[in-house]
Amino acid sequence: MTTTVSDLIPDFLESLEIEKGRSQRTIENYRLYLERFLEITAEDLPEEIPELRPKDITPEVLRKYRLKLNRFDNNPKNEKLSALTQSYHLIALRGFLTYLSKRGIESLDPALVELPRASKKQVTFLHFDEIERLLNEIPLETETGLRDRAIIELLFSGGLRVSELCNLNRDSINLERREFVVRGKGRKDRPIFIDKSAAEAVQDYLDARHDDLPALFLNNSQNLQTAGTSGDYRRLTPRSIQRIVQYYSRAAGITKHVTPHTLRHSFATDLLMNGADIRSVQSMLGHANISTTQIYTHVTDPHLRDVHEKFHSETSK
Repeated sequence: MTTTVSDLIPDFLESLEIEKGRSQRTIENYRLYLERFLEITAEDLPEEIPELRPKDITPEVLRKYRLKLNRFDNNPKNEKLSALTQSYHLIALRGFLTYLSKRGIESLDPALVELPRASKKQVTFLHFDEIERLLNEIPLETETGLRDRAIIELLFSGGLRVSELCNLNRDSINLERREFVVRGKGRKDRPIFIDKSAAEAVQDYLDARHDDLPALFLNNSQNLQTAGTSGDYRRLTPRSIQRIVQYYSRAAGITKHVTPHTLRHSFATDLLMNGADIRSVQSMLGHANISTTQIYTHVTDPHLRDVHEKFHSETSK
């Protein structure tokens, strides 16, 4: 019986989990991208080939796939896929072809899958005075207010991803040493350091709590209060934290689109603007590739400001 591409995809996804340590979300995305590859390429298969086999993936198949992917608009708004989204599809295909090559299965050379040129993401970050304005909008008379301040302080002080923040437990953070370890993307551990203000904000929140639940940050909705007494049933979700950050940013009159990741951007730009070297910032952010960290350099290079002030002619001169 001939092995088809669809037969091999589940094995590839299992290898991502076991050998690569990829998250379930990443694995699910790869599955969707590869299923779309099968869907698009099936349109051009000859009748004698009912299902795509690894050896059927040729440079011509790849060319037609890329063309159709660029024109793909199977969504309610009839919007085409961005260059970045197309890249994700091709990265999944290249990973699958690499997997086939390692197993000695004849197919297309992964090196032939070139990625489209995607425009760089625009980095949105808050200046320190905007962070202060945001924090000043949080009332500190309630447990919820103390929680929200601790959340925003930790995001800015530690550069945490929102998923990392949600996964924190009370016993996973050392407030005396002001450091702890999180497990980020690719199941990689990295140290997190926080300032005195963030540590005090977390301690104030914990002092106001009257429960023994393990999660560091709890949902205080009345609907959840009686749902149980243990476990993670009240742990805050990433979506809840997004709403908290957006609520206070609007209250502070900040017109930028502010998300938890904006505070992570703010953490990185603040470090670089104050003279931190990019390699250290890369480590603190948990970036596997320094090119990811370099998106911040064009807005944080103090040398450029010095050059401008020294050599640019002022109209008032």
